[in-house]
Amino acid sequence: MAMNRILMRLGRVYLGLILVFLYVPIMVMAAMSFNASEFYQLPIVFTTDWYARLWNNSAILDAAWNSIWIASVTTIIATALGTAAAIAFFRYDFRGKAILQVLLFPPIAIPWLITGTAMLIFFFAIGIGRGSRAVLLGHVALALPYVIVVVTARLRTFDPQLEEAARSLGASSWEVTRFVTLPWIAPGVTAGALFAFAVSFDQFVVSYFLSKPGDVTLPVLIYSAIRKGFTPEINAVSTIIIVFSMAMMVVVARYAKFGER
Repeated sequence: MAMNRILMRLGRVYLGLILVFLYVPIMVMAAMSFNASEFYQLPIVFTTDWYARLWNNSAILDAAWNSIWIASVTTIIATALGTAAAIAFFRYDFRGKAILQVLLFPPIAIPWLITGTAMLIFFFAIGIGRGSRAVLLGHVALALPYVIVVVTARLRTFDPQLEEAARSLGASSWEVTRFVTLPWIAPGVTAGALFAFAVSFDQFVVSYFLSKPGDVTLPVLIYSAIRKGFTPEINAVSTIIIVFSMAMMVVVARYAKFGER
């Protein structure tokens, strides 16, 4: 019993250290976004000037909007295609199925530096070049495997006899998918969509390779700002993104019931 208590306390300490390692830098960054000093002098003098300047910074706002619409479109396309592919893998057996499933993992495992270089060469070879269209295609290609893997994991808990029962009652293939399969895998689809949005919005390497100068995403702009001269406006926009992301995760987790009640 004494040993179990010691191990339990050590586990709690270890978990606490992990949380500190993850969240203290974020808390420091958020605090500095309210510091009047541009050079991060202490003690902190509270101000909201950096947030006011942020709304007047057209470069950051344009990059943020560019990231949002690319991530949103990527999420829609990747979720639709990934869900359809996962259902097809689940329902049908065909030649080359195992190979296709295995090929889903290299895009996740291959370093994005290699992927970005390959996409840049490929898009120039077929005439697409650089720009928002190339960035969107690259993001969809990166997000698609995540959606398929997550939705497939959810489908493994699905009983195929439910679909057979629906068909025996006269339901068409579309009706079976709409009223039986999709409601069951909805939490997996939601999780896959969140993965797709996060992968796209946070993507730097592929966006850096494929975006045009002056038409960049927020991660690329932040990288450029750090190289030229870091300002607390970057802290401000990063804090807004973190608060929005955490709020969205709380809402989705509450209503999607990932772990049921």
